[in-house]
Amino acid sequence: MTPAQRARERLAVWPDLTPGPADCGTGPALRSPYGEIVHFHTGRDVDLHLTDSALQRWSADLRESTAVRLVPGSRWVTVHLDCDTDVDLLLSLVSMALKAQQTEGDHSGCNLHRVTVLPRD
Repeated sequence: MTPAQRARERLAVWPDLTPGPADCGTGPALRSPYGEIVHFHTGRDVDLHLTDSALQRWSADLRESTAVRLVPGSRWVTVHLDCDTDVDLLLSLVSMALKAQQTEGDHSGCNLHRVTVLPRD
């Protein structure tokens, strides 16, 4: 089982999330009552939607993570899952995103083909 599959299984039981296809057409997604919040492009790469205020608040911390890729101008961050700690990070970020999404609901296109993930040393 890939890290993304493990994350998806854990998130699928959250009461605020509903499974479905990704709006971008690539892979499965999970939606909150406010819109798509996370989708799974590969066995290791997951895009997570954050609001503008969430990005402003957490961008410095997100930039320090080797698992997170920020794309300028995008409200979607890509989380590269290599280990269980990365899965736990994703779940924490989804929880924070759900809370932030309650006040902002704008969604822009995901990061598919906009992020290159390099292997960690």
